Amino acid sequence: MLAIAGGKGGCGKTTTALGLAGALGRTGDRPLVVDADCDMPNLHTMAETDRGPGVGAVDDGDSITVASHRSSVVPGAEVIPAGSASGPIGRTALRRLARSRRTVILDCPAGATDAAAAPLRHATDAVVVSTPDPASRSDAVKTAQMAESLGTRVLGSVFTRSDTGTPVPSGTAPELEPVLATVPEIDGDVLDSRLGRTSYDRLAKTCSRRNV
Repeated sequence: MLAIAGGKGGCGKTTTALGLAGALGRTGDRPLVVDADCDMPNLHTMAETDRGPGVGAVDDGDSITVASHRSSVVPGAEVIPAGSASGPIGRTALRRLARSRRTVILDCPAGATDAAAAPLRHATDAVVVSTPDPASRSDAVKTAQMAESLGTRVLGSVFTRSDTGTPVPSGTAPELEPVLATVPEIDGDVLDSRLGRTSYDRLAKTCSRRNV
């Protein structure tokens, strides 16, 4: 399982999770995007699916298939929203998702709380999302350090809302290296834009190369 994490709310984790899923879907994969932020879920809103059934149902023993929703926003991928779950995502749901043969992308909570640690602890790898803002980068470094302390390999980082003229912020911390992709600031829906799709396609390729 791949965790999409970040230290600051609003840095673009959910958009990155959906963008990566869409890119993988374009390669013929059938990824599953899971809302692991059960206290402040918004995956169902962005993916334009129902809120339930979702993670709560999986934790209660329902099948992953029952809890999965098709999304027109990310053709080729499916979404498991938070559903009835609250607090840290349940261990039962995480263990069941880890056994799935599909590519599972966890949309994680922000910060360094128990709720953020739960999906990171069960993920195999993590990608840390940040904006170029110094405060966002500082929080992202803390998230990367937390992931490493939990035994989760950090593949690298994604910078969102990045100026296309200076795509990689100078002085990027070692914890955020390598920069796997940058996503420019776009008027409108970044998931539906050519530049956005190009950025997420690049992310999918770099993740595949590093996740050998």
